[in-house]
Amino acid sequence: MIDFKNGDFFKLKKVANDMVGSNLTALLLPDERIIGTYKGIRDYVVFTDRRFISVNVQGITGKKQDFTSMPYKKVSVFSVETSGTFDLDSELEMYFSGVGKVKFEFTGKSDIIEIGKLISQFVL
Repeated sequence: MIDFKNGDFFKLKKVANDMVGSNLTALLLPDERIIGTYKGIRDYVVFTDRRFISVNVQGITGKKQDFTSMPYKKVSVFSVETSGTFDLDSELEMYFSGVGKVKFEFTGKSDIIEIGKLISQFVL
């Protein structure tokens, strides 16, 4: 599960949506579609048209996985921070009512504006 007290998460890089494992695919609703998949070192986050699902890969083999699902309808505030000239990373912060802040850091190649627009569609 995401450490909501700390609020920080790992740096993410965009990857192909087909890298999502069958365990996560089985959790999706029949009409739910994947918008984007972003991977850290071992863990990854999948943004769908209803929620984001963070996958915490555990153990030596990585077979044990923790799936945390956060629906966009619980987001009370969110912010995006674009990359700069010297700081190439961008950030997304979402505040969930009753839970707290979740912060994602993305590599410079991620389109944070597009991510922000997508989140806006589901939150506003």
